[in-house]
Amino acid sequence: MSYVYILKSAKDGNLYVGTTDDIGARLQMHNDGKVRSTKSRRPFTVVYTQEFTTLSGARVFEWKLKYTPWGGKLKKKLVSSAAGSSNGRTHDSESCNLGSIPSPAAEDRRHGNS
Repeated sequence: MSYVYILKSAKDGNLYVGTTDDIGARLQMHNDGKVRSTKSRRPFTVVYTQEFTTLSGARVFEWKLKYTPWGGKLKKKLVSSAAGSSNGRTHDSESCNLGSIPSPAAEDRRHGNS
């Protein structure tokens, strides 16, 4: 099996996309400084992986993430969905159940006290 992986730099928060057949060994290479393009941005954590049956399939997807106009947005979406919602909501939360308390200024406007 081959994988597309996305790493996040703890140093600058930027993402890196790559392909491998051994994610653990490849992460170790990145964190040991043995990958020239990521050496100055260590340490890294794996934030997304996707399995492919062939290396060529993984490389095509990697290329799309790196070089297509929509690849950057897709990369961020994949990382976001893998990490869960940034606002703490779970998948089955409904907005009607997530009310908020209005600010005093909003209450004043509602009651005509502006």
